[in-house]
Amino acid sequence: MAIKPQKPPAMIRDYWPRFRKRAIGLVILMQVAATLAIGLALVLAGVTTTTIVFWITLIAVLAANVGINLLLFSQLLTPLKDLTSALTHVSGEPTIVTPPNPNARHFERDGFKPILQLIYEMAATEGKGRPSEPNQTEKQYADLSSALDNTAVGFIVLDTTGKIIYANDHAPVHTDNEGNAIIDLLSDDEFNLDAWLKECEDKSVHTEKTWQRVANKIPGEEGRKLYDIVGSYNKGSKAEVVLTLFERTDLYQPEDEDLDFIAFAAHELRGPITVIRGYLDVLGDELDGQLDESQVELMKRLVVSANRLSSYVNNILNASRYDRRHLKIHLREDSITEIYDSIADDMQLRATSQNRLLSVHFPDNLPSVAADGASISEVLSNLIDNAIKYSNEGGAVNVTGSVEGDYVKIAVEDHGIGMPGSVVSNLFHKFYRSHRSRETVAGTGIGLYITKAIVESHGGKIEVRSVEGQGSTFEFTLPIYSTVAEKLKANDNSNEEFINHREGGWIKNHAMYRG
Repeated sequence: MAIKPQKPPAMIRDYWPRFRKRAIGLVILMQVAATLAIGLALVLAGVTTTTIVFWITLIAVLAANVGINLLLFSQLLTPLKDLTSALTHVSGEPTIVTPPNPNARHFERDGFKPILQLIYEMAATEGKGRPSEPNQTEKQYADLSSALDNTAVGFIVLDTTGKIIYANDHAPVHTDNEGNAIIDLLSDDEFNLDAWLKECEDKSVHTEKTWQRVANKIPGEEGRKLYDIVGSYNKGSKAEVVLTLFERTDLYQPEDEDLDFIAFAAHELRGPITVIRGYLDVLGDELDGQLDESQVELMKRLVVSANRLSSYVNNILNASRYDRRHLKIHLREDSITEIYDSIADDMQLRATSQNRLLSVHFPDNLPSVAADGASISEVLSNLIDNAIKYSNEGGAVNVTGSVEGDYVKIAVEDHGIGMPGSVVSNLFHKFYRSHRSRETVAGTGIGLYITKAIVESHGGKIEVRSVEGQGSTFEFTLPIYSTVAEKLKANDNSNEEFINHREGGWIKNHAMYRG
């Protein structure tokens, strides 16, 4: 008994060719019938006779009607063709036809775009509309995700729109009540993910960047963690940005605890140091003219040391406040010349006692700045003191001022030992001191950290240029008062507007997707 071959299953892709063939045949047949009926009616009515001209005219009319109707057919039934093509694509049937792109302009014009998008979205959500077991790729992805969750390293992946498409269990990410994913990291001038991504988008194809000591909370808050982060950027990739986070809390946290203890001790020392400085001033007045040259030099050294100790105490207390985002100050109109005059004698005394030549020149027409005088005097003191300490015997230290756009720039230049690039890149980190400076020069390692904090709290920036063996130049800027006067008056002269990037430095992205 012969086995009857089974009919192959119907395919979605076969519908449109069959429908098109049948439709074209019907159009031609109907047009032939209609044209012949009209011609026959004209002959029977005696309007015309069946001459050669009559048949030529009839055939021409038939050809024109068929052409017009086929053109209309092609235009009106194009959506059906696209719909069949889209369904063929999402069904998984093999086909050489390119699926319609819902973002094509003509789909937006005729309103067919939402229909195509719905088909593709439903297929993506429901597994192309047909229940099936997870394929090998999905299983591999699940295994990889599980493996990454079991590591001690955090991973965050962003797509080309900045949307978080993956974050493992150790990544500092949470989803808020509105479904938005938030990367729980404090943003400041050193770690600013949005600014880095913008820079990458404008200038890079592939690049990497490393950040150190990035915190998720301010010191003192429960659950504070510190990370070293490596950011990888590959333009146009589905995983355009990959952040790899190494938790270093155990390494960095002791330094924060040390600072808390030092700040407490510094606060207790502040009173006695003030008394010592006061007694030295009184003693200097009482003994004026009664001391020989060596005793006068000794008194000068005592005054310099007492002032330096007082400066260290103030630096420590300010660093502690800055870490907690409490370095809020009031900015008023002031001149750099007058601010420097308040410390001029002390700076000249320090330079003279260490055999350095200190030259300070601020142009007479230098605009006034928005500043807290005491804080900026501390900045100048720190930078000049460093220049003196790291200069060579008999070396010159030059302090100058100039206008740069809406800012006044102050430069402190020395011609001393200079620094290699590896030192410069870490210079403004808290407690950082190079091996050479630890061996040759005393200090706490937070002077430049708090200097940077003060400058940024004024809305300015600080930078350094250095060549090993030739010297260093530190430059910082302060806003010209007239450029920020209205903003300050509206905020009771507070610097809140200048430090909002530190107060509210949270990085927000779109909804998180976990594969």
